[in-house]
Amino acid sequence: MSRTLGVISRGVRAPIIREGDDLAKIVTDSVMAAIKEENITVHDRDIVGVTEAVVARSQGNYCSCDDIAQDVKEKFSDSTVGLIFPILSRNRFSLILKGIARGAKKIVLMLSYPSDEVGNHLVSLDQVDEEGINPYSDVLTEQEYRKHFGYQKHEFTGVDYVEFYKQLITDEDCECEIIFANNATKILAYTDAVICADIHSRARSKRLLKAAGARLVYGLDDLMTKPVNGSGYNSEYGLLGSNKATENTLKLFPRDSQAFAEKLSKMLSKETGKKIEALVYGDGAFKDPQGKIWELADPVVSPGYTEGLSGLPNEVKLKYLADNDFAQLKGDELKAAMKDFIAHKNKDLKGQMVSQGTTPRKITDLIGSLCDLTSGSGDKGTPIIFIQGYFDTYADEY
Repeated sequence: MSRTLGVISRGVRAPIIREGDDLAKIVTDSVMAAIKEENITVHDRDIVGVTEAVVARSQGNYCSCDDIAQDVKEKFSDSTVGLIFPILSRNRFSLILKGIARGAKKIVLMLSYPSDEVGNHLVSLDQVDEEGINPYSDVLTEQEYRKHFGYQKHEFTGVDYVEFYKQLITDEDCECEIIFANNATKILAYTDAVICADIHSRARSKRLLKAAGARLVYGLDDLMTKPVNGSGYNSEYGLLGSNKATENTLKLFPRDSQAFAEKLSKMLSKETGKKIEALVYGDGAFKDPQGKIWELADPVVSPGYTEGLSGLPNEVKLKYLADNDFAQLKGDELKAAMKDFIAHKNKDLKGQMVSQGTTPRKITDLIGSLCDLTSGSGDKGTPIIFIQGYFDTYADEY
């Protein structure tokens, strides 16, 4: 009988993870218990993903608003801080903003418009067009913004982020001025000391500001890169990838994710007798067509993964073959031709018509997105994802 199932992604329940827990052992035990309970047959190149949140929690990788404030004071002294291009998020940015404001005397907050870089809209493109504004060149003051667009709340959260962010700043006894622009260098009309709060465009923003003569240029990835008063830290990503933990503390992106993934792979491979791939995953890389929000607010989808997950897919498009090379075939003859073509496909199909329409993205981005969608962000209680058959093709049978 032919194999009937392809890729299978399962959420695996686990105990609530606390600081100091041996996470690799907990994950291994949880996966092995699920395999036994569900009578799962394990294969080489099965994949186990672990959400970055529990990796960071087990490490105790947290910092406070006071820690951020001290880091900002040490870097900026009494300078007015230009804070540009933050995303609109209570979970992702509110405590970062609170900490920065606590460490500064004045902030000039420059918001991109009509949306932030991950698609959270302050206003719609249609509204910008109707007002005759060019978001690529026009700089708006807060008063001008209100004149054109009034007080608008986010479609999903019901928050007026302009007012919300301003209140967070002033509550820390920090002076606040808000402008709206999409050119990083526009902030230099207000101050030459800048924090680039953008995630994926941060390198370009820093480069443009330095070339334009900015005196101090840092990104969120340059804050909390080392411990402050014994706090957590992330030497590579700083505050990027952090989430609100309590009203005064942030959970940072995990450290040493690569080492964790490799350790977990070895433990699972030993227990199962098969070669198990492993990765740490954060946000998936996908976009919501309704809210126009791009999910990826982490700096990367996967901060750590085993070597077998490197690279890009090398797949053929079955629809193309069916409509072209094998258009005259059907039934068992078509199935056999498809399997034979796949089994003997070139090792590099890049640029060939037969691969047109396949997904040209990193394997870790695809698998991490699958993990994120499977685990969800709420109360499912499955911080571990067990994936089977990901690397199998139509030609494979077991």
